[in-house]
Amino acid sequence: MSRLLALLVIALAPVASQASQAGGERYRHSIQGLSKPLRAQLTPRFWRPGCPVQLWNLRLLTVSHWGFDGKPHTGQLIVRVDAAAPLAKVFRRLYEVRFPIRHMQLDDMYGPLSEQPADDDMSGAFHCRQSVPSPCTGGTASGHWSNHAYGYAIDLNPLENPYVGCGRVRDPRSRPYLDRSRLRKGMVTPAVVDAFRSIGWGWGGDWTHGTKDYMHFSINGR
Repeated sequence: MSRLLALLVIALAPVASQASQAGGERYRHSIQGLSKPLRAQLTPRFWRPGCPVQLWNLRLLTVSHWGFDGKPHTGQLIVRVDAAAPLAKVFRRLYEVRFPIRHMQLDDMYGPLSEQPADDDMSGAFHCRQSVPSPCTGGTASGHWSNHAYGYAIDLNPLENPYVGCGRVRDPRSRPYLDRSRLRKGMVTPAVVDAFRSIGWGWGGDWTHGTKDYMHFSINGR
């Protein structure tokens, strides 16, 4: 009887070990094409004919990330097909350094306006739109496609990492984060910048001439 018990313990031990590793602590990611329901969800608010990228050239990137609650979560982004695998490596590094991301679910970005988070602190990537002018100049469109319109840009925690120009921000709730000398939860850190730089992406926090976009990372730094 004791021998049978010992064999059962040996047989079950690997299963228990795998379960503990899969309990939310291990980084995971997946890359998939956009489903028909998701394509319909994007159209026409986030994608329409005439956009600089076709929906078939985008991918759904699912990654593990840490939340503001200190717990692991699963987030999703829509990105350009050739950027998906490199960005999966970036988010692995962000997971390793436990960088917290507040909202990164598809419905947070692409769902009905009435159901989006009230704090508007959604991290996201693809959005077929023009680049947004500096708060210095005002306005909502520049006349040029944003890197987001190509699936080549990501914004992280926009509330804590505002778009700043001439000392002004677009969302008054971001004013406490104009002081970048004291890092607080959700603010972009040097480790986050380094993670994106490892795949050749630039950061809006490095912009000059009085305008900074601290949330913004893109393939060409713009």
